[in-house]
Amino acid sequence: MNFQQLRAVRETARLGFNLTEVAAALHTSQPGVSRQIRELEDELGIEIFVRAGKRLTGLTPPGNAVLPIVERLLLDADNLRRVGEDFTAQNAGRLSIAATHSQARYALPTVVRDFRQVYPQVTLELHQGSPRQVAAMLLSGEADIGVATEALAQYEQLVALPCYRWTHSIVVPPGHELLKVEGPVTLEQLARHPIITYETGYTGRTHIDEAFAKAGLKPSIVLSAMDADVIKTYVELGMGVGIVASIAFDAERDRTLRALDARHLFEVNLTRLGVRRGTWLRGYVYAFIESFAPTLTRDAVQRVLAGESLEG
Repeated sequence: MNFQQLRAVRETARLGFNLTEVAAALHTSQPGVSRQIRELEDELGIEIFVRAGKRLTGLTPPGNAVLPIVERLLLDADNLRRVGEDFTAQNAGRLSIAATHSQARYALPTVVRDFRQVYPQVTLELHQGSPRQVAAMLLSGEADIGVATEALAQYEQLVALPCYRWTHSIVVPPGHELLKVEGPVTLEQLARHPIITYETGYTGRTHIDEAFAKAGLKPSIVLSAMDADVIKTYVELGMGVGIVASIAFDAERDRTLRALDARHLFEVNLTRLGVRRGTWLRGYVYAFIESFAPTLTRDAVQRVLAGESLEG
């Protein structure tokens, strides 16, 4: 039994049993992947994968039992490497961050800048994706840290740490009739206008939909996007009223738009930072986490990873 065999099994399950993609991910050949899998099956005396001719189509019952063990072994192997690196090269290495566009564009830049000044020998990689893609990158080991508002807390294999709460804003062009409303804008007033906001599953969209549904309103959402800058661009063109994260509006930068507070309309959102459960975090990873969310000290994070609550 060797690590090449274990990686072949893990990647085959992760990549939907497509051996061509597995071979590319492992930088080997398809026959090489098949051989590694078959050798491990022969050693264990079981078939891990269901076969249809030469194709693999799923996991067998023994395969379902074996896969979590394979993943733990590979995770512990990675942890051993990280422990060694933490003592031999404390301030050098790699940090891979997966984040949604809003987090990468508005929440992370100053944190990344400050981190680079303290840890110039750490190579940073920033990946963007949907909340579910962020979770997938954490689960596969492609990312060390994930930052998103939605989805991260839905996975048992992840530890989702609360970072900060935020609200939405309504953005409109100067002179828009909503700017003339006396008092806070209501959902009924907002629903009279075409709306441009985030795609489903992004940046608090769930809370936006829930608020309208609870009020019995069906807003006309004429355009949805994952990117607040795209939303603001189409608001500038007069296509509709925008609903964006408050952090995405800057009065100095967005001089052609005006913002209205919408915290009274939509539920407060919580941004979370996720790490894979059971992963050894290097010292500079703790430093990055605390820089992003000062309440998440190394001690606090370690207590959560050990199964305690932040209040414990």
